[in-house]
Amino acid sequence: MDNPPSRKPPGVTADREPEDTPRTRNDADLLGQCRVDTFRSGGPGGQHRNKVESGIRLTHLPTGVVVVSRGHRSQHRNRQDALRRLRTELERRTGREKPRIPTSVPRAQREKRLEGKKKRARVKLMRKKPDPDDH
Repeated sequence: MDNPPSRKPPGVTADREPEDTPRTRNDADLLGQCRVDTFRSGGPGGQHRNKVESGIRLTHLPTGVVVVSRGHRSQHRNRQDALRRLRTELERRTGREKPRIPTSVPRAQREKRLEGKKKRARVKLMRKKPDPDDH
């Protein structure tokens, strides 16, 4: 096994990072950007499962993201599921973190921290040997 385990959700793979692509508004636009492959999904289900190509693999061409869906009996439901997964993955990849806005430490927090320091200093002061001049 040459490939290390992937940390992506099941059914999602990608060869390259997404570019800044405009968000697609509807399923038809998103499908227009994809290569759609159908396949026999296998698994239990007998004759129906063995004869019908109900599995869907969508490859988003601009980004290289690949999504597979084969959990439903019908190709239509698997296509809808794959589109939902693809849309979720694209939004996750294009989401930007908001930059942190620097703020000052609130006054109550400053006072609480200083009070903790003073308390700790008193505890450590009690560990000293008693001063012989303090009789």
